[in-house]
Amino acid sequence: MRSDVSERLRRWAAEYHTAAFVANDPVQFPHRFAQRRDIEISGLLTALMSFGNRKQIVLKADALHAIMGASPYDYVMSRRWQTDFQAGRKESFYRMLMYANFNGFFQKLHDCYARFDSLEDCLLTLDSESPFRAICQFMQVSDKSPQKKLNMFLRWMIRRDSEVDFGLWLKYSPSQLIIPLDVHVCRQAFELGLIDRESFSLANARRITQSLADIFPGDPCLGDFALFGYGINNK
Repeated sequence: MRSDVSERLRRWAAEYHTAAFVANDPVQFPHRFAQRRDIEISGLLTALMSFGNRKQIVLKADALHAIMGASPYDYVMSRRWQTDFQAGRKESFYRMLMYANFNGFFQKLHDCYARFDSLEDCLLTLDSESPFRAICQFMQVSDKSPQKKLNMFLRWMIRRDSEVDFGLWLKYSPSQLIIPLDVHVCRQAFELGLIDRESFSLANARRITQSLADIFPGDPCLGDFALFGYGINNK
């Protein structure tokens, strides 16, 4: 990689990896809470809604949190979601996510916390070597796709020494993370020469992550902020 590209990415990571990032990002929602399980639940559900227009994401995530109240964990364990998000209700809650989808999400979380103290402990029983494979198995989705939303959630939980990410999960390593790949990140990575083709794939997510690992050793997803910065600087 050209040294000027590496230097720009380091500079943009430093500029955008700050507490100011939180205010306009979906990560603001788990930052409302202090307890680990509340943060995990808020983080996962917010991440699952993080697609489309950012203002709409924030609006509907706020509505979801209003329903859950002061403690997402208490809400999950109370089973009030069985009434609020009925299993057979096919009406949209947010875009293609139906009320019934959220019923399924809450059921998975309830089953997890009925057996484990944290979502991390639950995932470790599924795959202790790859948080990505573990969260895909937990959510029953393919681990052959980029799964941007789930990788963003893992970034929130695992990256340490951050004013944005929480670093709650210490049994997984930031070096195991994969860049949350969306079409914007893919385009920006292509323009910077981190990948040789602009295709939205897990293989490209891994290539970008490896390139970023060369710039940010042990913490490749710090480069997520750098690519965001690149996008802002090249509008």
